[in-house]
Amino acid sequence: MAMLEIKDLSVYYGVIQALKGISFEVNEGEVIALIGANGAGKTTTLHTLTGILPAKSGSIKYNGVELTKIPAHKIVKMGIAHVPEGRRIFQQLTVLDNLKLGAFTRKDKEGIAADMAKVYELFPRLEERKSQIAGTLSGGEQQMLAMGRALMSNPKIIVMDEPSMGLSPIFVSEIFDIIESIRKDGLTVLLVEQNAKKALAIADRAYVLETGRITLSGKASDLINDEKVKKAYLGE
Repeated sequence: MAMLEIKDLSVYYGVIQALKGISFEVNEGEVIALIGANGAGKTTTLHTLTGILPAKSGSIKYNGVELTKIPAHKIVKMGIAHVPEGRRIFQQLTVLDNLKLGAFTRKDKEGIAADMAKVYELFPRLEERKSQIAGTLSGGEQQMLAMGRALMSNPKIIVMDEPSMGLSPIFVSEIFDIIESIRKDGLTVLLVEQNAKKALAIADRAYVLETGRITLSGKASDLINDEKVKKAYLGE
């Protein structure tokens, strides 16, 4: 059984159908990339999966449990963390307070302390700046904070929405190195990313979304060499 199984998922914004019966699955320990143009339905997929948007029809199963009627905060508690597009950190709070808020569903003090140490190991800059107001960090540092905050919930699967958006090439490389490091620690990753070349380079499998439908899927190593994908998403 797949860790995450999406079947015939349809989502509407008012009368506009954003997702048109998409189906895909994520196995434990995989990095799965969702690629597609703006407006294809990538963010909608993640928002529905994490309980921010309601599904009109279809099924989202996580380890066999149906998620479509479960509220967002309970989905976090079940082990699914979301790194949203645009980072959405708490700008007025310190780095440390942002990280603590990532663990808001947890009661295990020792586990929280151990995960805080792990986050600082993964992101040394966050430890250096733990007393700094989060809104004064650079864009790359804010992205690291958003990722660190998600990891503080002790997730089994982490969904990331455009983690490299607006970052300098150095930070982009660093963010992708960190995603690979997270995977090596056994975490499952569902990645939405406009930098399709980078996403396909680290993913196991990928799905291409076009106007609310999945039009291509397969091993990332195959899709990166697919002529249609090259032309549409890789600028080749």
